[in-house]
Amino acid sequence: MEILAGTANGLHRLGAGQRVELEGRGITALARAGEDWWAVVEAREVWRRQGDGHWQEVARSDRWSLNCLLPAAEGVLVGTAEAHLLRLGEGGLELVQPFEEVEGRDEWFTPWGGPPDTRSIARDAQGNIFVNVHVGGVVRSRDQGRSWHPTIDIRADVHQVVVHEGWRGLVVAPCARGLAISRDEGDSWEVLAEGVHGRYMRAAAVAEDVAVVGASLGPYRGGDQRAALYRLSLEAPERLERCREGLPEWFGDNIETGCLAALGSVVAFGTTDGGLYVSNDKGVHWEKVAEGLPAVRWLVIA
Repeated sequence: MEILAGTANGLHRLGAGQRVELEGRGITALARAGEDWWAVVEAREVWRRQGDGHWQEVARSDRWSLNCLLPAAEGVLVGTAEAHLLRLGEGGLELVQPFEEVEGRDEWFTPWGGPPDTRSIARDAQGNIFVNVHVGGVVRSRDQGRSWHPTIDIRADVHQVVVHEGWRGLVVAPCARGLAISRDEGDSWEVLAEGVHGRYMRAAAVAEDVAVVGASLGPYRGGDQRAALYRLSLEAPERLERCREGLPEWFGDNIETGCLAALGSVVAFGTTDGGLYVSNDKGVHWEKVAEGLPAVRWLVIA
C-alpha cells in the first residue's frame, strides 16, 4: 500500500520508496486511472505521469482556477472556479457546454456572495458521473456528459461527492447539514447527523461497508471548529460513531474535501497542519504515520 499526499509543496509518496515529486509546486487535486496519475498543479495546470515515467504538463487554464479532476473513459474532466466543467481534448481544455445548461444553474450561489465552484467529481461502476457544485448540490449525467440533471436540494450545501464501485447505487455527500446518502444513484437522498457534535462536513470516504466523515462546528479556518472524525455503518445507517482510538481529542481545522481516502478496509486522512493518519480497520483504530508535511490538499491510497 502507498499513500500519495498532494500538498502545498509537492506530491509526497508515503510507503515503500518514500519520495517527493513535483517539489516546489502546490498540488490542488490528484487522481489515478490504471497505471497513470493525474494532478492539478498550482490550480492552473493539468499534469500526467504514465506508469513509472516522468510528470509532464498536458494542459493549462489561464481563464479559470482548476479545483478537481476525474480521469474516465470519456476523457479527463476538470472542475473549475465559477462552477464550470472542462474536458481535456486534443485542443486542450474545452468547456462541457451541456453542463452550462443544467436546470437550476441560475440558482447556484455561495453564502459570501461570490460565484459557486465545481468542487469534486466522481464516476460509479455503471458510468454515472456526479459533479458536486458548491453551492449547487450534486449534478448527475447518465450519458457520458451529454446531458446533466440536478439531484439533491442545493440548500444541503454539499462539499464533496463520493461513490463506491462495489456498491451499486451508493452515493455519499458530506454537506453543511450532515452526511447525505443516496442508494439509488442520486434519485433520492437522506441526510444523517445523529451522534455528531457538529453537522458541518467537508470530506468523506467509503471503506467497504462503512462511511468515514469529518465533522465540525463550522467552515471558518483557524477558529475553534473542534473538528473530529466519525464512522457510519452503511448496512444499518442510524447513528454516527466518533473515531477516537489513536486520534487527538479535536482538530483545529476541518478535514478538507479530497483529504480523506479509503481503499478496501484502509482509510487515511491528511490535515492542514501536515499530519497524516491511517486506519487499517475501517476507522476504528488510527495511527499517525507522518507529521510536518506541508498542508495536505488531496489524498489517494494506491
